Amino acid sequence: MNQILINEKLYVTPDMKKKKKIFKFEFILSAFLLCALSSYAIYAEYDRNKSEEVSQEILDGMEFQSGTETVEEEVTVVVLNALPKDEVSEIQTIRTEVPVDVPEEQKSIASDGTVYYTIGVINIPSINVNYPILSTYSDALLKISVCKFHGPNPNEVGNLCIAGHNYKNSKFFSKVPNLENGDKIEITDLGGNTIEYEVYDKFIVNPDELECTSQLTDGKKEITLITCTNDNKKRYIIKAREI
Repeated sequence: MNQILINEKLYVTPDMKKKKKIFKFEFILSAFLLCALSSYAIYAEYDRNKSEEVSQEILDGMEFQSGTETVEEEVTVVVLNALPKDEVSEIQTIRTEVPVDVPEEQKSIASDGTVYYTIGVINIPSINVNYPILSTYSDALLKISVCKFHGPNPNEVGNLCIAGHNYKNSKFFSKVPNLENGDKIEITDLGGNTIEYEVYDKFIVNPDELECTSQLTDGKKEITLITCTNDNKKRYIIKAREI
């Protein structure tokens, strides 16, 4: 019996002890990395939800100004009869519509005090997209909402290019790759005018291929939606024109 115990003890060689230590280290390291990645994923989702809240806060606070306003003016109307003594005059109020300038961008202040500038709203009912369009783009702004990348302001002649993140969930432009030819996109400008656009083309390009931003639209109003593919290596392009 003692001989058996001695043999079993001798069987655990130094090489095996070393492998056991390596295994323990790798196990602990894997557990640590798993916790770190899980924490990062949770924080990233929390951060995206907060950005979504800011975007909706901006949207709820937007105001739309009509391109005309009603002006009331009092005028004296004289009714002439055959005899001067029978002239009758009365004051009437005349209402006329006069054009007013609509601002190119609108200032919005979030609850945390951050200032953003919007130029309109994009609404795609088929994929539940409804966001303010920020007037310019940057990495920081793209985390808050969709942004103007290039072109004219909403509903003007030319090709308005709008960029948004693909988070592979339901936020921002994540569902834009699901759009098909014939789908409708609504753009509302700061004047409160809403124009409906219809998707007519869809393709994928490399990040440095910018032909899709061309302003050669033959005098028509178009929009181009831009977002990343799921692997973030290429870009989905959705083209639509005014109906």
